[in-house]
Amino acid sequence: MTGFAFRWQGLLLEARRSGALWWPEGRWLVVADLHLGKAARMARRGGALLPPYEGAETLRRLRAEIAALDPACVVSLGDGFDDDRAAAEIDAEVAAGIAELAAGRDWVWIAGNHDAAMQGELPGRRFDTLMMGAAVLRHQPAGEGPDIAGHFHPVVRLAGARRRAMLIGPGHLILPAFGQYTGGLDAADPAITAWVPRGLAVACLHKALPIPLPVRAA
Repeated sequence: MTGFAFRWQGLLLEARRSGALWWPEGRWLVVADLHLGKAARMARRGGALLPPYEGAETLRRLRAEIAALDPACVVSLGDGFDDDRAAAEIDAEVAAGIAELAAGRDWVWIAGNHDAAMQGELPGRRFDTLMMGAAVLRHQPAGEGPDIAGHFHPVVRLAGARRRAMLIGPGHLILPAFGQYTGGLDAADPAITAWVPRGLAVACLHKALPIPLPVRAA
């Protein structure tokens, strides 16, 4: 088994090595921070010119998870797009890929700080928050929880490299960024430890590898 199964807030969950979260009982697949359209947004603003393939690669990885799990619902946990214009001007191939993946299942977009308005014609429903059992699905953690969020793109250092990681704390669960062109914030950074000071970091390697928190700075 390449995933890591755990119980949290009354839910039996699985941290996938891809960085996705799987809820078998409801057949929900949750991913955070796809940041589709990042290459185009950076080019618009005069930033680094990145190869314009991040959308196709992100969807390829998402397609693999959907093929493996056959979820009834896919939830994008905020910042599905790199900005509202990216959602409105989505590449035709990426739009077709989303429509293909959404066919026959529920598809939910949670609003993030990058894509709060979610303009454009895309399949699925849009919410600011959504309940999954006792936990609130939202883009950024809030209050005492329990909530499942993204936003911070957490990473840990293992074997000399920075690895994306899912953070599991008492009241907050933070997913790593699923998108191809996304940076990361150290799990030991105060911005993250304010929400998850202790618990587990599940690193995304050839398998989902749990390590205790706190971790040393990457």
